Parts: sequence; C-alpha cells; structure tokens
Amino acid sequence: MPDKETKEEATTENKKSNKMLMIIIIVVLVLIIIGGAVVAFLLMSEDPKEQAAVQQSAPQAQQKAAPSSRTRELSEDTESRKFSEIGILYPLDTFTVNLKSDAGRRYLKTTISLELNGKELSIELDNKIPVIRDRVIRILSSKTLEEISSKKGKQKVSEQIIDTLNSMISDGSIKGIYFTEFVIQ
Repeated sequence: MPDKETKEEATTENKKSNKMLMIIIIVVLVLIIIGGAVVAFLLMSEDPKEQAAVQQSAPQAQQKAAPSSRTRELSEDTESRKFSEIGILYPLDTFTVNLKSDAGRRYLKTTISLELNGKELSIELDNKIPVIRDRVIRILSSKTLEEISSKKGKQKVSEQIIDTLNSMISDGSIKGIYFTEFVIQ
C-alpha cells in the first residue's frame, strides 16, 4: 500500500510540475512575441540615423550633417502653407536609383519639383542641370529603404537636397522640395 501512495504522489507532483512548466513556457513565448512586435514597431516608425551613421564613411557622414535651423523652418513652412503662397516650381526629370541595401536589390523611382525663390534662379538651374541631377542621385542612392520610407525620412532627404543645392546656387535659393512621384520596389 505505501508503494501505491508514493507512486500516486509522484505522478501527481509530475503532473503539477509539467503543468507549471507549460505555463512558464507559454508566458515566455507570449513575452517574446510582444517584445518582437514592439521592437518591429519602433524600427518601422523611427528613423535609423544611428545605424546609418555607423554604416557611412567619413565623407558621407559629413554629407548627412544635421540641417540648419533655417532649412528646418523652411521645410516646416512648406507643409503648412496655402497654395497661393507657393513659389515658382522647377520640375526635374524622373530619378531612378538603387537604394543602399545589404539584402536584396531595392530601387527608388521619384520625380521631384523644386520651389524657387525667384524667376532668375531657373536660368541658373537650367545651366547646371547635370550637376543638380548628379547631387540628387548621390543623395538618394546613399539612402536605405528604412531611411526613406517614413515621413520623417522623406523630410530629412528633402532637407539634405535643399542644403546641398542651396550651397551651389548663387542667384537665389530653393525654398522647398516636392515629390510628385515616389515609388519604392
């Protein structure tokens, strides 16, 4: 009789420990899934400028310097302005560039229009169109999918293009950038 009681107690303890082990495993799996979802959400919604800075070489890191406060003010104004306040638009041809990627090939096809500060600037831009296209292609092709897929990422690219082009221009300035086509594949 004592053998049966100890066997029953042992099987009862085994069943209890098995149930407890299953509960612990389920809780850990749920926590891992929730943690993974939170991390994925944060990576998709934020701009990975820290990762980009690590991956970039020194010359490219200088190119990615923080935009001036004047540029930030201008870009914020472009979102809140009325149509009647928008200046002269200078359309550029379509750009098709390979995005910087470790896994797989991604490309960006975009059409950009520049908002000019004055009519005299369009003459200077006409004469420098190959240089302008080169600078825009270099900026766009240095970006990853994560950098340009968010609204903040597009804003940073716009600011970088404005800063780069304004540093080359002598007859005025570019007030804003408008993407009229933006396709990532």
